[in-house]
Amino acid sequence: MTITEPTTQARPEAASAHPVHPVPVIIDCDTGVDDALALLFAVRHPGLDLRAVTCVAGNTDVDQVVRNTLTVLDIAGAAPGLPVARGAERPLIEPARFAEHVHGRDGMGDLGLPAPATRAPVDVDAVTLLRREILGSPRPVTLIPTAPLTNIALLLRTYPEVTRNIERIVFMGGAVAVGNATPVAEFNVWHDPEAAAILLTAGVPITMYGLDVFQRVLVPPADVQRLRASAEPGARLAGDLLAHRDPAASGDPTPTGNLGDAGTVCAVADPAGLTTRLLPVEVSLAPGPTRGQTVVDRRPRHGESEIHHGAREKPLVDVALDIDVERYLKLYLGTVEKR
Repeated sequence: MTITEPTTQARPEAASAHPVHPVPVIIDCDTGVDDALALLFAVRHPGLDLRAVTCVAGNTDVDQVVRNTLTVLDIAGAAPGLPVARGAERPLIEPARFAEHVHGRDGMGDLGLPAPATRAPVDVDAVTLLRREILGSPRPVTLIPTAPLTNIALLLRTYPEVTRNIERIVFMGGAVAVGNATPVAEFNVWHDPEAAAILLTAGVPITMYGLDVFQRVLVPPADVQRLRASAEPGARLAGDLLAHRDPAASGDPTPTGNLGDAGTVCAVADPAGLTTRLLPVEVSLAPGPTRGQTVVDRRPRHGESEIHHGAREKPLVDVALDIDVERYLKLYLGTVEKR
């Protein structure tokens, strides 16, 4: 997935052909609208082996996140035994700050979805489930956090031995250019900056799927309309969720929808659609207007700060800088509509 020059295209050999052995993945989410889109895709893509889902407060409170997650897995047709666990109900330091203005009061666009039919969360917490599923996997696991990183930080601090069986962490969070929670900070990182800073010390390969690519994968109106008219419940849910993603088009029967978090899972299923650079990244933890910013160093050489004060070691992260929008649209729609 990594490249060394920003103008180089992603590796052609990592095409969207399904691997012989599906990639074992665990999603950590705050289901919300676009987390739900991500779950629909993860359940239905044959190249992904979804082993568990863990829930954390973010878009809405953690108990609502659990309910939303179980309902989406029902509609998606996930395996009955897929474990789901409740995680942190607030960030490490900050109070919880929800995004109802984006995701609705229930986190799911206030679509009036039913309660989960038969699913229930497992009787262990999210960190315990993460440890169990990571260490119990016969192949290294790819973690896909699409939420504030509180659960992941607690896991890394409580059970650091899990890193020996983590292939990569591909997280939705951060921004190189412009934020959304603040002018410079993206919501997931801003919600729990200390947790994001801990993630960067994990000692495993990390890919940052930030706002720079997140905001570009827009589903055309005709596709949204087709999904909403589908007789298949999962495809229809995807259409209704995508319609909600464009508040400016409220009342429009065919709005454009943003894949959002689902693009992160697409990048795991088909990494060749993402162009990244291995760059130093750190999280601003200071109070004030930059708190929660992911500071990505794209300079070709050190500057005066390093010359006068010495270079500080910073984690290297595969930062997503470009994306093949049409490739991921085709991948997502083809996967979700296949049933």
